[in-house]
Amino acid sequence: MTASALPARRPRQWPRRLKGLALPLVLIVLLEAVVRLGWIAAYQMPTPSEVFQTLLQLADGALWKHIGASLTRVLAGFAIGALLGLLFAAWVGLSREAEAWLEPTFASLRAIPSLAWVPLLLLWLGIGETSKVTLIAIGAFFPVYLNGVAAIRNIDRKLVEVARMYGFGPLRLARRVLLPAAIPGVFTGLRSALSLSWMFLVAAELIAATRGLGYLLSDGRETSRPDLVLAAIIVLALLGKLTDGLLATLERRWLAWRDTFDGTDTKA
Repeated sequence: MTASALPARRPRQWPRRLKGLALPLVLIVLLEAVVRLGWIAAYQMPTPSEVFQTLLQLADGALWKHIGASLTRVLAGFAIGALLGLLFAAWVGLSREAEAWLEPTFASLRAIPSLAWVPLLLLWLGIGETSKVTLIAIGAFFPVYLNGVAAIRNIDRKLVEVARMYGFGPLRLARRVLLPAAIPGVFTGLRSALSLSWMFLVAAELIAATRGLGYLLSDGRETSRPDLVLAAIIVLALLGKLTDGLLATLERRWLAWRDTFDGTDTKA
């Protein structure tokens, strides 16, 4: 057996993954040193070790209650906003008439900052969970809608014409042709929407919340506890990364299944 016939050895992946931890670790060490040397006042920026201790104390107490409340709100708002975004994207992507009616309104609504919705939602829906989930759904809607429309517009029109020749109705056309062909663009929109859902969560939990990570941020600000603020930010970052990683894994598996189903995933 020649050297060229030997199977190529795949490079080990764990060193590459560890590279992503290098910069955060360096920043943690530098920040610990800078604060302990007195270059930054401790009341303005606590040391990473102090933030870690705060996280441990929260983990023994109410942290999981706050995480559960925030995660429930994000998932509910994301699901509602993403579903509506997909439906309107399919409609506008297939119909120039629908685009003429809807796109100017959506473009205007998209420009409204998240905090601007808060007083209106309070007047309409009160201070309960409905207003919080609605605000998150608004944030999740537009990335899915925009990327979905773009993905549908880039689909080969011959596929749509053939499907219509075979009598596909709107729902069957969306399920059997549009969605499989637009999956890469749709997942791009979904991942952007999920990130925005976590961002809108903080604004949502300013609506008279008594639980959630946004409430922890507000509580840390009002009690002048930067360690609590940073602890809440770290948990938000970790949850955002975790949920995005799960969605990225689902995207890879779905795209691999689609390529195999279409016969494009061939072996040499």
